[in-house]
Amino acid sequence: MVPEKARTMLEAAKTIAIVGVSDKPDRPSYGVAKYLLDNSDYDLYFVNPVVKELFGKPVYPTLADVPVDIDIVDVFRKSSDLPQVFEAAYAKQAKNIWLQLGISDPVLATDAEARGISVVMDRCIKVDFQNL
Repeated sequence: MVPEKARTMLEAAKTIAIVGVSDKPDRPSYGVAKYLLDNSDYDLYFVNPVVKELFGKPVYPTLADVPVDIDIVDVFRKSSDLPQVFEAAYAKQAKNIWLQLGISDPVLATDAEARGISVVMDRCIKVDFQNL
């Protein structure tokens, strides 16, 4: 079952930036990116400072470099990187932040919500998209 907040995010979104995407097929971020690319109508933007291209699409070094407005910032980064990611999402005026399985920070989420940004934590965007 998809929680209402996650459902609302996924149904309203047009653009998703995947922060921390990997070009290694054994990484969850690679599988999620590939699945969404093949099975959704989302405009996907990939962010990783060490990867240049993935699935024939450019990979941007930072969230600030993504050339469009972002509906969902999907985060595959360790918890210690979250303050930076949240600040970048605020600066980019992203509408939503999605923290993948195993990633959560209730304090940052509360701050984001106070700034008008919805946050989903500790959920897989691919699984929830499949379950819609």
